[in-house]
Amino acid sequence: MKKALLLLFCLALTSCAAKGTTVVLIEDPEGTVGQVTVSNRAGTQTLDAARQSTTAAAPSTAPSAVRVADQAEIDTVYGRALKALPEPVETFILYFRTGTSDLTPESRPVPARILASIARRGSTDVRVYGHSDRVGTSETNERLSMERAEAMSAILVDMGVSKDIIRTSYHGEGNPIVPTEDEVPEPRNRRVEVLVR
Repeated sequence: MKKALLLLFCLALTSCAAKGTTVVLIEDPEGTVGQVTVSNRAGTQTLDAARQSTTAAAPSTAPSAVRVADQAEIDTVYGRALKALPEPVETFILYFRTGTSDLTPESRPVPARILASIARRGSTDVRVYGHSDRVGTSETNERLSMERAEAMSAILVDMGVSKDIIRTSYHGEGNPIVPTEDEVPEPRNRRVEVLVR
């Protein structure tokens, strides 16, 4: 899921209540900009484009007119805070053959990319989530999603990732990417999602 990043800061570190709060909408790492509404009892402003900004000086004063912040201003005022943000979670999706915990040929190169991400980030938090489509009973799909998550965890451990940093869970038919009726095969739902934090 893509999310816009917000900068919320007091205008001064001292007497924040007197100075108010400034909100700046910035792009996420993929370049997507969402939308945020800043409201108090005196009014509302909506930000929906990169670098738009508003300030709420006090609860009894409406948020200021929307303005576009200069990138140099953002870098100067918020640069240290932006550098302190953790790197966004990296997500990998691997697909499986019908009714098995065997990776599709297209997904076989993905574990090497996961390993590279773990090493580059120095990650100590890897989450593995197993899923299935709706072909078969819900009990069968629950077991299958567990087997897929465990198979993916085993692949990572075999590649040298410490099992202590991997947390696995499974969802069976729950949380499909593509909702379907029972007994409808959907390859995109036969997956494991790996999140590297």
